[in-house]
Parts: sequence; C-alpha cells; structure tokens
Amino acid sequence: MSFDNAYEALTEDNDTRWAFGTGFADPLAGMDTTVPSHVDAARLATFCLQLGDDALIMSHRLQDWVTCAPELEDEVALANIGLDLLGQARLLLARAAKADPALVPPVPQSDEDALAFFREAHEFHNVRLVELGGGDFAFAMARLLVFSTWRLALMQGLTSSEDPVLAAIAVKSVKELTYHRDYAARWVVRLGDGTAFSHERMQAGLDAVWPYVDELFDDDAGLRAEFDAIIAEVCRVSTLRIPVVYEVHAPRIHTEHLEPLLAELQSVAREHPDATW
Repeated sequence: MSFDNAYEALTEDNDTRWAFGTGFADPLAGMDTTVPSHVDAARLATFCLQLGDDALIMSHRLQDWVTCAPELEDEVALANIGLDLLGQARLLLARAAKADPALVPPVPQSDEDALAFFREAHEFHNVRLVELGGGDFAFAMARLLVFSTWRLALMQGLTSSEDPVLAAIAVKSVKELTYHRDYAARWVVRLGDGTAFSHERMQAGLDAVWPYVDELFDDDAGLRAEFDAIIAEVCRVSTLRIPVVYEVHAPRIHTEHLEPLLAELQSVAREHPDATW
C-alpha cells in the first residue's frame, strides 16, 4: 500500500483495513526472501529483530500522545509517525522470521504478530531509549529527535545492505524518517528558542534523554559523527546546550518501563489468541 496516512485508507475506494484488524497479507509477499548465500542468516535475523523491536516500542510510546498533544494537528502527525514505525516494525520482524524461523514463538499468528505479541520482555532487543515512560511533550520531542536522527543515519547506510530485502525496507524507511527527524527538530527549536519556561522544559527533556544516547552507537560507532553534527546544529538554533553525561550505559538491558508497556501492547492478542476481526 502507498497511503501517506491512515485516513486515506478509510475511503470507500480502499477496503484495506490498513492498520486495523487481522488477516493482513504477508508484508513481504512478492519478494524473494531467500537469504543470500554470503550473508549469515542468524546474524541478519538478530539485526532485523533489533531494528524491528526499536520501531515497535517507539511506535507504542508515540501513541501515548494521541489525544494528549498540544494541538490537533500534532496528534495526527504523531499518530502517523507511530504508524510509519509500526509499518517498519512489521517489515523488519517479518524479515527476521523469514531469515531464522526458529525465532518465532509457536503460535498460530503470522510471523510478525507472533514476534510482537508472544515474546517476553527479556526476549526483546530494543534500546532503552524507546521504552522510557512518562515525561512531558518536550521530553517526547527530544526523544523523537534523537531516535529519528540516529535511525535515519542507520537506514541510509542499510540501503546498500547485502540483503536485498533489508535494503528495500531501508529505502522505504529513509523517506519516513526524514520527516520524523524534521518534525521533531522543528518542535525542539520552537520550544528551545521560545519563552524562558519552554526553553527550560526543552533543556530538561534533552537532559533526560541524553544518558541513553551512547547505547545507540554500540553496533556502529561510525554513525556518531553525523548524529552529533545534526544534533549540534539543532541545539545551536534552539539555544540549547548539549548535555554532558558521566554514566556507564547498559547495552540493550531493559528498564522497568518495558514490562508494563508490553502488558498493554500484548494484552488483547494474549487474551484472545484465536480472535479475528
């Protein structure tokens, strides 16, 4: 499907159930999902699982702001960003399952649903940044800026992946993430260079996010220079200071926020595993 947002999928001409209900077609239908002979299938699957988990959990956190954003337009924008990431998660989890079927829990759901709804917290591989709960709108925008700046740089590199399926997912993701980053950057500038109070809240949001930045680059430190340059420019324009953090991070070791998030995310699927709608 090529809809730009969920609402286009609800017209009379499009009986798609795009983000609603069960019975979706295989998201990788029509693609040759054979892992190239020179690619380590298990390593590819684990990497796609990490990327998919990052997108899935971040998508769920963004949904917290639907009906709570400062303006109606932002509720729609954040819902669409969340749906973009949900789409990325679906593709990446499906790719992980095709590359290594042993990862998939033994349930009747499709591969990506099984991975999303029937793993325990300790089986998820997302970075800690995406699972943090609470925080105000400034915190949400600081996190979205950091996450999308990092993920965009990562996906740009993956457009030339040796796995054609991952490369295709990356190409699609780059366009979406460019918008996500720019949306967050505009809000960071608006709040940082606004009133004294908005500046204070925006700085506090960035300070709260920053201890979780180093973990993003554990697997690819080469992305850090590009990330730092973009964040530095946004901070310059928004009159914010880049925080200094003296903390040893814990790579992909979860916080106390993940289990309650998954309890909410997985509740319907686990309560009614055979349901369709």
